Amino acid sequence: MSATSAPAPAHRGWILIGLMAMMMLAAMDTTIVSTAIPQIVGDLGGLALVSWVFSIYLVAQTVTIPIYGKLSDLFGRKPVLLGGTVLFLIGSVACSMAWNMHALIAFRGLQGLGAGAIMATVMTLAGDLYTVQERGAVQGWLSSVWGMAAIAGPLLGGAFAEYASWRWIFLVNLPIGALALLLVGRELHETFHRREARIDVAGAVLLFVALSLLIFGVLEGGQAWPWASWQMGLIGVLAVLSLAALVLVERRAAEPILPGWLWRRRELAGSNLAAIGMGLVMMAPSIFLPTFLQSVQGLGAIAAGFVLATLSLGWPAASALSPPLYARFGFRDAGLFGCALILLASLAFLWLPRPQPVPWVLLDQVLLGAGLGFFSTPILVGMQSTVDWGQRGVVTGSHMFARYLGQSLGAALFGAIFNAALGARLAGAPQALAGQVPQTVDAVMGALHSPATAPAVGAWLRGAMGAATDALYRGMSVIALLMLLVLLVAPRRFPVIEE
Repeated sequence: MSATSAPAPAHRGWILIGLMAMMMLAAMDTTIVSTAIPQIVGDLGGLALVSWVFSIYLVAQTVTIPIYGKLSDLFGRKPVLLGGTVLFLIGSVACSMAWNMHALIAFRGLQGLGAGAIMATVMTLAGDLYTVQERGAVQGWLSSVWGMAAIAGPLLGGAFAEYASWRWIFLVNLPIGALALLLVGRELHETFHRREARIDVAGAVLLFVALSLLIFGVLEGGQAWPWASWQMGLIGVLAVLSLAALVLVERRAAEPILPGWLWRRRELAGSNLAAIGMGLVMMAPSIFLPTFLQSVQGLGAIAAGFVLATLSLGWPAASALSPPLYARFGFRDAGLFGCALILLASLAFLWLPRPQPVPWVLLDQVLLGAGLGFFSTPILVGMQSTVDWGQRGVVTGSHMFARYLGQSLGAALFGAIFNAALGARLAGAPQALAGQVPQTVDAVMGALHSPATAPAVGAWLRGAMGAATDALYRGMSVIALLMLLVLLVAPRRFPVIEE
């Protein structure tokens, strides 16, 4: 199946605006919800279930990305993207009408199912509509949406929660989604040779079950249940059995969701494995840097959020600047340059003087964002360029899935690293502070913000928090080095297909 027509340049501009609006829906969702959680809990109750508001969305989005990627190859990008966007908007309206926390969690899952289609198909369409030389700039525009979402999401969420109602954080999606549906529905016209499709229902179900179990286990391990508990053991066994059944089914399927050639081709296998590392690296600063800046450096919440947002400023700039780099040196070597910058940024944080000057931390975030941009854009464009239209959805979906799988794993990995490092520091507290230092990690934040805490204890706890943050960046450095090594599996020159 191959595309036989492409829109005129003027139409491509309107389509790109529509794609950016759709990307904004998925990008802003988490940031806008997180700022309104206190108001949501105050209205609906269910504080113990708050983590599920985010977990269910993440699981539903991640596990459906490769499924939507395959469906877009079989039935076209437009119906999958429009259908996913409508599903996301239905979920948004339902979330705004939630009557208790259980209903909100269920409707967030519905939103996540729509977000999976958006994340898989928007990037695929960017590969369809633009040449290899143009895709870097287009990826820069699409990546800039995340920067805007990092700033606009918390501001909108806080404003709605404080001055209106938390329910508006979901209803604000409607005008954005309506604009996106109008532009893409009117301007995007696909013409391709359709062939009889045999949908791999069994593979899709097994993939959904296996990955849901895997991600669910990673998210809840050490939180709801101890890692060594029988519950975690059961989840692990069921995940392994589901994955084994998936492999058997996919080998026999006429149109497999995840075909075997994705892992037999070096350029695709190496790129996807490195993308898992990229997802891992992104989570450490995203989750823990604002806490470090507020607790150790004494910044306010808005200032700490701004420092974190600078990661999203370096990313689109690097994406837009990457085409000359991969045109001259090749996709793999351009990606290696991005990995080197990620490694440098991770090490640079450890080399900063103590206490770290905030402007230097800000610059370090810009450097990290640049590394992510110089890695992600050449690798994604390179992967898309090695296949024709009929396989681009699967390839793009596999890459986006690898990145989000890394993020899911990263949340658990770096949480475990931070808690272990901080717990070790608490256990080794000096004798002079005996009885004054909290005994558990959960009690540290309360002690830091309590006026009853002695200055010497507060200073020591800030040092312990800084040491735990250093452990995160050492872990990031190891992962960045592994990304470099894994990407070397890919050939230096990708076999580009000219269309």
